[in-house]
Amino acid sequence: LRVNQEEVPENCSNSQDEEQDSDISKHRQKIAENRDQMRTNVIQEIMKTERVYIKHLKDICEGYIRQCRKHTGMFTTAQLSTIFGNIEDIYKFQRKFLKDLEKQYNKEEPHLSEIGSCFLQHVEGFAIYSEYCNNHPSACIELSKLMKQGKYRHFFEACRLLQQMIDIAIDGFLLTPVQKICKYPLQLAELLKYTTQEHSDYSNIKAAYEAMKNVACLINERKRRLESIDKIARWQVSIVDWEGPDVLARSSELIHSGELTKISKQGKSQQRTFFLFDHQL
Repeated sequence: LRVNQEEVPENCSNSQDEEQDSDISKHRQKIAENRDQMRTNVIQEIMKTERVYIKHLKDICEGYIRQCRKHTGMFTTAQLSTIFGNIEDIYKFQRKFLKDLEKQYNKEEPHLSEIGSCFLQHVEGFAIYSEYCNNHPSACIELSKLMKQGKYRHFFEACRLLQQMIDIAIDGFLLTPVQKICKYPLQLAELLKYTTQEHSDYSNIKAAYEAMKNVACLINERKRRLESIDKIARWQVSIVDWEGPDVLARSSELIHSGELTKISKQGKSQQRTFFLFDHQL
């Protein structure tokens, strides 16, 4: 406009600047409102999924475990321990966690909720998921053995209907804790994206995200080590006439294996298979 006009009245210039400032102000306000709305959405999603998860845990404990314990002819204590692991401990822990989360939730203005401290306060408690995740493959094997028999399929379906649970098979319900512990870092990363550095919960959300990421990594690492130990144990058992102490007495991981030629002082050579573990060859 100014380029195409030879003379611009002073008051016209001032009003244009004011309009421009007003537009910038409105734009910034809109961005802030959008961010608040996005933060509200993420907070509400976290609360919703937490409540649904508690319902699933309750259904497993009251709908399946309680009924299974009544039928001693069908299930041994060892079988139930293998199938359900420490899920009752997880249910107890998650109820306490949700109760504290609800206290931090701002119903009137959800975007102002400060839930970071809640995760930090309970971070050590999430370690109980390690036992459950490590046990989960054994639970799947035990359950699939039982499911080959019609009476067990009918029994678990009757339990589901009696408890009025959603239409998911028992193995789907038992997978939820494994999925849940992996989902926390993703939810917190999403929340951090819409939390400004000026927000009172910013530092706690950032710390909670790192902490929950470490929990998930630690569980995965423990799971990997247990799988490695199991692999070594099965490998040793498969060797005929094993001599010497157990490999697992000193080592827990197979690093490499391959063919090597052993040459004696006399120059004779022999093909050997060598196994390199973390503490012995």
